[in-house]
Amino acid sequence: MDQPFLILASASPRRKNLLQELGVDFEVRAPDVVENEARDFNPRELVAHNAALKADYIATREPRAWVLGADTTVFVDDVVLNKPSDAAEAREMLRFLSGRSHSVFTGLALRHHQNSVAVDRGVESRVTFHQLDDATIDRYLRRVHTLDKAGGYAIQEHGDLIVEGYTGSLSNIIGLPQDETKQLLTEVGLLT
Repeated sequence: MDQPFLILASASPRRKNLLQELGVDFEVRAPDVVENEARDFNPRELVAHNAALKADYIATREPRAWVLGADTTVFVDDVVLNKPSDAAEAREMLRFLSGRSHSVFTGLALRHHQNSVAVDRGVESRVTFHQLDDATIDRYLRRVHTLDKAGGYAIQEHGDLIVEGYTGSLSNIIGLPQDETKQLLTEVGLLT
């Protein structure tokens, strides 16, 4: 009998680190997909779509593997904030989030094509920002590379400068909700 193996369908170093902390063996494969990044899309549907897109891309190529896809976005005032395209857009996002609360949504998609398994989950956390002046935004942007992060920030990197507080899963805000991921992998026998 083949030993089950897991592939993380993501190029995110943060997701890789969070999954490693769960103690599961896995490989990383970056899917070659074009994600939906529409700013006016329902955020729950957007992350679910993108997570499934990533997982399905790898699972069709590795039908005997378990494949985990994930996608995270920030949502406030009916606007989706994905990864900023440049420093100016990152600055604009931080100004937009200043002094406000927003949601962070992550979609999880677990696939095993040979066994016809497709499981999808969604997680929401809430984050409240301090009121940010331009000097604080400048200081934050000098310290943190934000172009590969939804909403233009990373709570785990100098988050004290910008974040007043949060509710829900911190690992979800970083990019992979560990409790839900652990539960999912336990349900299919990849973790005990």
